[in-house]
Amino acid sequence: MPLFNLTDLRAALPRHYRLIGLDPGEKTVGIALSDVSLMLASPYGSLKRGKLAAMAAEIKVIAAKEGVGGLVVGLPLGLDGSFGPAAQAARDWARSLSDASGLPAALWDERLSSAAVNRMMVGEADLSRGKRAASVDKAAAAWMLQAALDATKG
Repeated sequence: MPLFNLTDLRAALPRHYRLIGLDPGEKTVGIALSDVSLMLASPYGSLKRGKLAAMAAEIKVIAAKEGVGGLVVGLPLGLDGSFGPAAQAARDWARSLSDASGLPAALWDERLSSAAVNRMMVGEADLSRGKRAASVDKAAAAWMLQAALDATKG
């Protein structure tokens, strides 16, 4: 399945369907969900990074349970906006996940989302390193998805 432009994905989404935001990391994938009005992203959970088929099956279960019609996958561009090996890997993973799950997908720049969330958790919430590690993946996914929703709202 080809990757979509996020504006086109939003426009093609059936009414009252959500988007799922995925922040793929080396060990875990953070998950966030939009609301049905596509205005607000909320942290949802995380999955251990594993075989694509197993991850796609878990994401399909979440999608069916939560009324999800599309995926927004974080794209780790370089700080200067360059498209490096990590971005290529994320694009390939998003395309494969879209094919395996049957859900259309779009990419969104997620530069520094984890760093921003970590700063917020240290500065504002004063969470310990252990508690931050448990929360940062899903919070970073929500941060990225919220930025995507804000930038593409009609």
